[in-house]
Amino acid sequence: MEAQPGFSEEQFQAACRELSQPAPAPAPAPAPGGAWQLLVETMGISIYRLYDEQSGLYEYKIFGGLADCPPELLADVYMDLDYRKQWDQYVKELCEKIYDEKRIIYWEVKYPFPLSNRDYVYIRERRDMEVDGRKIWVMLAKSMSLPQCPEKPGIIRVNSYVQSLVLESDGKTGSKVYMYYFDNPGGMIPSWLINWAAKSGVPAFLKDLQKACFNYCKKT
Repeated sequence: MEAQPGFSEEQFQAACRELSQPAPAPAPAPAPGGAWQLLVETMGISIYRLYDEQSGLYEYKIFGGLADCPPELLADVYMDLDYRKQWDQYVKELCEKIYDEKRIIYWEVKYPFPLSNRDYVYIRERRDMEVDGRKIWVMLAKSMSLPQCPEKPGIIRVNSYVQSLVLESDGKTGSKVYMYYFDNPGGMIPSWLINWAAKSGVPAFLKDLQKACFNYCKKT
């Protein structure tokens, strides 16, 4: 049996360390190569970006907090694929499949006309960790190539997708949050449009996730 493709212990530990580190010192805009730039501060969340010359896109780091959303609840909502189909308006299809005893997630995202929809084939793993006496929830995801899940006509496959979400109690009723995000949707979309969408889309996703937590409480 082939081993489950996953994430190393060091990758989980590195994600935990990001939560404890101070946010990057903001560089002047436009940021020089290799420096994180403060993009926006909203809803108690600070979003930083780092330019990737190869793609013309940005990597993102998000630091902040979500009030009245305990970390375990946030982690449960984030991992619940069936529930996400209810609260995420951009989901066209989302399901877990098993190929060669590997758990793979297939996700098709709606794009506005005349753009083609995008789809993702990725792996995801959650660990509830204890680090120096602190309880930390870590979720890692990355795209992968899988011959058994070929591209579909009219849908563009996203081959570069990485996301980390790290959560810890804020000591009250909410969560401290760290998120890393990179996504290259490919196709003929101008990089400026992708970067603009990410700037507005990341805060919107966190706001939707927070709202989904409130409704999840009612659902359960």
